[in-house]
Amino acid sequence: MSAWRRPGRSAAIVYAVAATLVGTVVGSISRLQIEQQRRRFEAAQRLPDGAVIVISNHTSYVDGVLLALAARRLGRSVRLLATSGVFAVPVVGTLARTLGFIPVKRDTPDASAALDVAAEALAAGEAVGLYPEGRLTRHPDRWPERAKTGAVRLAMRSGAPIVPLAMVGAHEVVGLRRVVWTLVRNLVRRPTVRVRVGQPIDVMALLAVQPNSRVEDPAAIRHVADIVMERLIDLVEELRGEVSPHPTGVPRSDGAHAAR
Repeated sequence: MSAWRRPGRSAAIVYAVAATLVGTVVGSISRLQIEQQRRRFEAAQRLPDGAVIVISNHTSYVDGVLLALAARRLGRSVRLLATSGVFAVPVVGTLARTLGFIPVKRDTPDASAALDVAAEALAAGEAVGLYPEGRLTRHPDRWPERAKTGAVRLAMRSGAPIVPLAMVGAHEVVGLRRVVWTLVRNLVRRPTVRVRVGQPIDVMALLAVQPNSRVEDPAAIRHVADIVMERLIDLVEELRGEVSPHPTGVPRSDGAHAAR
């Protein structure tokens, strides 16, 4: 995997234009609503400056687009970790590279290499967006699955805070079946996608170690990954007005080990 290159001024213009065009299209089939929260007004209005890791729950194929649009409203252009298949699509792949997105070769020995590239982006002061579950949730009621530890390991390497951003309603924009029919229907229906942003999480503080300390204990890292996921799920619960069947994420239905 090639080293990450920070997008220049022309790429920033492309990002702005793409966000406007895509935002117009998405706005014709949905309503993206960022909710304010009591005692969290600043968190609900803007993402922190500098290096930051934005995590979200994953329920729809359109999540990446919605996360990028939400982050733009919150003042940041996120560099998303996206499945490498996206980069193989003509035009779309070129655009993703131009915008500084990071390919992930899922389910291969090279999958973890994406974290190396993400660390380079964070070192440049960028906002990196990823899904700690590593895939669309398989839960029938779309509750988040237990997270993998990649986001926490990336935070440990970079010192960047993790900001949880929950989204509810994306599955109504683009579902797993009858995609074309759903999009046509949404021209009239325009379902609402609600977004709630949490407070930045200091991973090193949760590990109770000094910044730049090296932590090798897999159990400690696993524990912190569960805490971080619990904070994201808390936001999902607030948006849904329901309680998740598991506070740190439902077990992965295919038996895949979440601690990787």
